[in-house]
Amino acid sequence: MDTIRQRIQSIDVLRGIIMALMALDHTRDYFHIDAMTGDPTNMETTTPILFFTRWITHFCAPTFVFLSGTSIYLQSLRKTKKELTWFLLTRGLWLMFAELTIVGFGWSFNIFFNFFFLQVIWAIGCSMVILSALIFFRYWVLAAIGILLTLSHNLMDYIVITNDNLDVAANFFLITEFEPYLLGSVRFMTAYAILPWTGIMLLGYAAGRWYNGEVRSETRRKALIITGSLLVALFICLRLVNSYGDPAPWEPQPSFIYTVLSFLNVTKYPPSLMYACMTIGPAMIVLALIENIRNRFTALFNIFGRVPFFYYLIHIYVIHLLCTILFFVDGYTMEDNFKIPISFAFRPKENFGFSLGIVYLIWLGVLVLCYFPSRWYNNYKTSHKKWWLSYV
Repeated sequence: MDTIRQRIQSIDVLRGIIMALMALDHTRDYFHIDAMTGDPTNMETTTPILFFTRWITHFCAPTFVFLSGTSIYLQSLRKTKKELTWFLLTRGLWLMFAELTIVGFGWSFNIFFNFFFLQVIWAIGCSMVILSALIFFRYWVLAAIGILLTLSHNLMDYIVITNDNLDVAANFFLITEFEPYLLGSVRFMTAYAILPWTGIMLLGYAAGRWYNGEVRSETRRKALIITGSLLVALFICLRLVNSYGDPAPWEPQPSFIYTVLSFLNVTKYPPSLMYACMTIGPAMIVLALIENIRNRFTALFNIFGRVPFFYYLIHIYVIHLLCTILFFVDGYTMEDNFKIPISFAFRPKENFGFSLGIVYLIWLGVLVLCYFPSRWYNNYKTSHKKWWLSYV
């Protein structure tokens, strides 16, 4: 039992670390003065610190989705296929509904609900629904589907879609063009094409096998380090070839540091093969290295990692509420709302926010504000056995 607890804690700690980094990216979205007018990965305008502030948060979504798959495998060890199918189906549908309501509202504060920006919670929910149907197949089938989706979806980089209906379907399932689509008077825009993220979730499910009771701790850590290192090596090789695996090739820049930035500047939307290798590889290595570490640092992030959806919700609302306060302090009024296409209320497009250093300070404040309710909910979840707690 101690070994099982130890394994789960390492997963929760890594999840907590990447969720804390996730808050950095979202704090930058709302508070950095150039967030709505500049691109931190544009080699012509970025700075190394701004680039790496964005780049380090690239690890968040793939690691989060990957570990979701690992957690699903762990659940398969204590649930029947029928029980797991029902849980994945209902949890997935709930997350999809949450994206359209409480999550989306936290991002936009749009009381009219006439614009829906579908992000990571939507992709996880859809992937769980898909996995609820796949779960009856053998383990190796699921692993093979995950590998196939991750390896092959960049074939879409070479396909031009001319049919409007196919283009809409592709934007929801395979590619990301950030095009708004109208359904009546409601606009939808998707940032997370479903199937590439489903592939990453299935890879996490496959890695979960190293966490069953038959695998020794030393064997698991060795497998994680070797596999993670091979993924990093694959990223480097693919990037050096500079062909298949990412739609944006790197280019030599005027200085060495900017050439390195260009080399690391891979595509998240949708997650390219290079992006998946670059992020999941190091995540697996870290997962192995922190397995036996127990200190205040791991205890802190373990709290965030044990209540991921609850934390995700409150961190969005905390950041957006703080932004709203600054909005009125700066002298803006209600008439200044919804002036940018993605419909963020209380977030002007230009001349609003702070330097990157102040953004980092705000981010640390956000983590403090989120820690105490997360700790309370973790304690409540641990001491109460209610069915709905597994959905929040």
